[in-house]
Amino acid sequence: MILRFPSHPTLLALCCSVSFTAYAADQAIELGATPINADALKQSSNELPEAYAGGQVARGGQMGVLGNQDNMDVPFTMTSYTSKLIEDQQAENIGDVLLNDPSVRQSMGFGNQSQVFVIRGLPLSGDDISFNGLYGVLPRQIMSTDAVERVEVFKGPNAFINGASPTGTGLGGNVNLQPKRATDTPIRRYTQDISTDGRIGEHLDLGQRFGEDNRFGARVNLSQREGETAINDEDQRTKLFVAGLDYRGDNFRLSTDFGYQKQRINHLRNSVQIGSGLTSIPHAPDADHNYGQDWTHAETEDTFGMARGEWDLNDSWTAYLAGGAKHTRETGVYGTPTLTNAATGAATIGGSMIPHNEDNTTVMAGLNGKLQTGPVSHQINIGAASIWTQQENAYTFFSTRATNIYNTPSLAKPTTVTLTGGDLGDPGVTGKTRNRSLAISDTVGLFDDSLLLTYGLRRQQLRVENYTYEGTTSGGKAYGSNDGSRSALYDEAITTPVYGIVYKPVQYVSLYANRIEGLAQGATASGTALNAGQSFPPGRTKQLEAGIKLDMSSFGANLAVFRIEKPTDGYLDANTQLFLRDGEQVNRGVELSVFGEPVQGLRLMAGGTRMTSELKNTQGGLNDGNHAVGVPTFLMNASVDWDVPGLQGVALNARMLRTGGQYADQANNLSLPTWNRFDAGARYTFKVEQKDVTLRANVENIANKNYWESANGGYLTQGDPRLVKFSGTIDF
Repeated sequence: MILRFPSHPTLLALCCSVSFTAYAADQAIELGATPINADALKQSSNELPEAYAGGQVARGGQMGVLGNQDNMDVPFTMTSYTSKLIEDQQAENIGDVLLNDPSVRQSMGFGNQSQVFVIRGLPLSGDDISFNGLYGVLPRQIMSTDAVERVEVFKGPNAFINGASPTGTGLGGNVNLQPKRATDTPIRRYTQDISTDGRIGEHLDLGQRFGEDNRFGARVNLSQREGETAINDEDQRTKLFVAGLDYRGDNFRLSTDFGYQKQRINHLRNSVQIGSGLTSIPHAPDADHNYGQDWTHAETEDTFGMARGEWDLNDSWTAYLAGGAKHTRETGVYGTPTLTNAATGAATIGGSMIPHNEDNTTVMAGLNGKLQTGPVSHQINIGAASIWTQQENAYTFFSTRATNIYNTPSLAKPTTVTLTGGDLGDPGVTGKTRNRSLAISDTVGLFDDSLLLTYGLRRQQLRVENYTYEGTTSGGKAYGSNDGSRSALYDEAITTPVYGIVYKPVQYVSLYANRIEGLAQGATASGTALNAGQSFPPGRTKQLEAGIKLDMSSFGANLAVFRIEKPTDGYLDANTQLFLRDGEQVNRGVELSVFGEPVQGLRLMAGGTRMTSELKNTQGGLNDGNHAVGVPTFLMNASVDWDVPGLQGVALNARMLRTGGQYADQANNLSLPTWNRFDAGARYTFKVEQKDVTLRANVENIANKNYWESANGGYLTQGDPRLVKFSGTIDF
């Protein structure tokens, strides 16, 4: 039998249907038009999985050494949020997107504006978010979404999947960003936005494919926003430029991304530190009140880039090589209130100047392939990764004065120096890190791949060097070693395994279970400990998870139960005077999420997490059995996006966030109450002279609720105040 198709693959992609004639023996059989799915024709290991109906959540994403995977085929949990969701919600940064996830909440960094995400009760810092699978490339603190195609959230420890993160966070989950790429349809899109407080932004998104068979592509995103935020007297300025270039050949693909981001925030409202004598948590100030000082500011400037190449060695095997680099320059004058009286809101506030420079270089390579041994299929993955980082720091701390988080006085910038380290104008090297790893895995498929068994391991080496600050002084006198020499060396290696199983009793149901580990640098004894200088092996965070996934084409659902064991930092034993690497935090939880478009015109994202935590083997047993700090008892999300019948192009949306109480100290004497937040929005899409135009309006925290959003590491982060955002987009 001879099948006659159009010879050119691009023609196939452009056709919505194709007719062909089959000849068998001496008779011809005319077959009718057969619909062709262009996405299915072009599907390959390097392309992003398609989205569910409604376009808000994708069916899978990039899972490190495993490559791009469909969620139904892997024994792990991932949620991938799309650029459509980002645009419809006017999500300006990664934190805005992750508000949609019922397993994630966020807090603020210690004394600065960095976003910290708490996944399954454990923190993930912005330094440990990956970009197209590479660590160490993205800007620090706050990352714009204007050049992002997907925000992918992996739930659980992931040392095998991605390797150990640069700073050792992300033990409860990881976030990966996928960059925008040029599509076969040219993109000419301009967006103008404004908030009720006068913050104005512009965003230009240009994309084009060209050359023979549209093999070459270019996507450029430029944006800026400037003006006062919803917090009183705080203003922010952001600039972003990202260019993505790519080539797609028959057996070879290459993509590159180059970017620059600069952000400055003046009159910071930072997190609030909990004082040592505090006996209760004060109620949160008014949502828009600024208890910072007008002389504070934070400025970050990042230049970054990466390249990735893929070669199809044959129909079954693909090799890849990727590399990237980043330079960060960060300056600021900071002032963080420290609470001293919960009833009155009394606090003290000092000042600090902490310049930070950082240079990262990262590379990874690997081989993905499939082979068949009789009735058994194999998916083989081999990968190697390495990241080098160098940090340059200096600091100056100033004396503290009295303030109040409710009735905040305007204080002059402090001038009395209490502690200095390094040269503020030319910070010296204070840290170097090199992480290297090699991973291998096999996914065995049985019974026509209805049963998938995954097993593998990653060998990881962590090398961390610390250096003293040159010229360190306290009260004007030399303080400790201050010559810039190396003060500590940590060089340890460890192997982390992974095991997983997926069983598909029917096509649309997957039952799964996994055991996977996270990895972070172990402690090093210091100070007066008799074993000072002893380095402990990297700490293993272990997870057991089981669940069920449902894929009904138009919508999907996940139900998971998990148990995570994370080692704590350790302590100095009072009896033996030895530093002990002991102590453990155990998080247990149940997660449920539903997403998609179950009814045409009605898009849903809903879910919740019920979680408990427990501390074990604490110092002297004083806190054994207590809840861990910053782990909410439950999280609930529900959002709806509805096309209004009879009003073409009009859609309404609403979202509810509810977060249970959490403790702010290990003794469990200080706790944050449950909080709720409600958002709403609307958009109208229409045409003007055959050009698509979309108008949007969104209101965040409608009730202007004042609440403490999270407790993290002895600091309180307040929830954002009410913010009304308007935007208009035109495709020209």
